Amino acid sequence: MAKALFVIDVQRDFCEGGALACQGGAAVAAAITEYLSANKSDYDFVIASADWHTPNDRNGGHFPPAGEEPDFVGTWPLHCIAGESGAEYHPNLDAALIDIHIKKGQGAHGYSIFEGTTDDGETFQQLIGRLAIDEVDVVGIATDYCVRASSLDANSFGIRTRVITSLTAGVAPQSTEAAIDEMVDAGVAVVATA
Repeated sequence: MAKALFVIDVQRDFCEGGALACQGGAAVAAAITEYLSANKSDYDFVIASADWHTPNDRNGGHFPPAGEEPDFVGTWPLHCIAGESGAEYHPNLDAALIDIHIKKGQGAHGYSIFEGTTDDGETFQQLIGRLAIDEVDVVGIATDYCVRASSLDANSFGIRTRVITSLTAGVAPQSTEAAIDEMVDAGVAVVATA
């Protein structure tokens, strides 16, 4: 069996200056690079997800209809559009430390890494089954959305799951706290540092 690190959505649009920025995103990107530089040998695989929304498409209702404002609950400002700079990993994240890249949200909401695929079209569920991943640490952006969804999905698939909060950034303190409570209640281990 194998242990993986899931690096969730450490992209330009989710960091300061991006279309849907989380405060502390750039610092988290740098901290993940530092953590991996020191601890990559602790993991069999480092797997990173990226929102990769389809251009000129509402992406399953993720973006509001033209002319309407997002409600920041179910609809969001345009972000992480496939092929645009906002969808790229933040430059503070050293992509050379990543073994496998997953794209999600292609024509859909795509909060969880489990909704993604490899560039070869392998689903994430197929990938983790093939790699026999049974333990995972989860880091990235945003604690209260995609980190939460990915962690809860991993846990529901029977994978021993731990979230390292010092290597995450959330959208808002209240929703981040609620997400941490939900993850803990579901059986996810939530730790400040590794």
